[in-house]
Amino acid sequence: MSLSEKLQGYSGEARAMLEGVGAEIGDEVEIRAGEKTYRGILMARYELADPGYIVIKLPNGYNVGIRVSEVKEIRKLASAKKPRFIPPPRPPAKPGLPKVMVMSTGGTIASRIDYRTGGVRAAITAEDLLSIVPELSDLADLDAKILFSLFSEDMTPHHWNEMAKEVDSLIRKGFDGVVITHGTDTMGYSAAALSFALQKPPIPIIFVGAQRSSDRPSSDAATNLIAAVRVAGHAPFAEVCVAMHAWHSDTIIAVHRGTRVRKLHTSSRDAFKSVNADPIAYVADGEIKVNARGLNPRGSNEYSFKPGFSPDAALVKFYPGMSADLLEILVERGC
Repeated sequence: MSLSEKLQGYSGEARAMLEGVGAEIGDEVEIRAGEKTYRGILMARYELADPGYIVIKLPNGYNVGIRVSEVKEIRKLASAKKPRFIPPPRPPAKPGLPKVMVMSTGGTIASRIDYRTGGVRAAITAEDLLSIVPELSDLADLDAKILFSLFSEDMTPHHWNEMAKEVDSLIRKGFDGVVITHGTDTMGYSAAALSFALQKPPIPIIFVGAQRSSDRPSSDAATNLIAAVRVAGHAPFAEVCVAMHAWHSDTIIAVHRGTRVRKLHTSSRDAFKSVNADPIAYVADGEIKVNARGLNPRGSNEYSFKPGFSPDAALVKFYPGMSADLLEILVERGC
């Protein structure tokens, strides 16, 4: 665990106090502030929250924020029990199935709830995802790797370039499809980026995520992943796509073209929609139902690899009354 993750969200004097006693997120601590003493579990905080508080979960289940300026003493009572997930054995590959790579970049689909702190941790790998969804062994000869372990809001043009290079390498190694697990907040951006970097690819490249982590009863992780692997291995088309729930039920997964898809809701299972277009396909009842014409075919011989995203590009949205000064500022800063 990195230093920032050990005290996620804490900075300044609060962080210095906690580091001074060797405390980490999830540890049991005792804090004396004013005339009161508080005992509980040290909680993570949002990085943009007021830095002048330390948050702990009390034995009654409630969280309390303690003003740093009132803290007289902090004691670490016990270290946190680290989350431990032991996946079942991975099912053996069946002969004759397409070879698909599941590549993890992070996000909710690769996370589990830490019920001690109430937070979400990136505690499972792409290999774990395969082992806990045994249905995948009937769809493809699967391989898995971790490319990144990031929250999707931390994705940058550099990461798009790295993803594109890795997929290009897998195409040249003869894989029949690629599934990229990704955090949902910026998955639409990554799908669009790779659509331009991997033009007319010979195999499907399917982004997939989850609105709810895999250990929650309402999780959409397994159904989305199963559909993504099915499309990557068996679809007659070869496009960069996003595969997510078409509506609240598990019965239909929509396959959106990477340059058309956007996330339009924070938590709903059907948060992803194609803008000014219909999904190019649906997965329902174990079948891929193509919903568009003129798609790039699997096995395309017109593949063109064009990476090279610049960090100096800016996305500017026009609005009524917008000042031209904003554009001039961007130009002055090298955009």
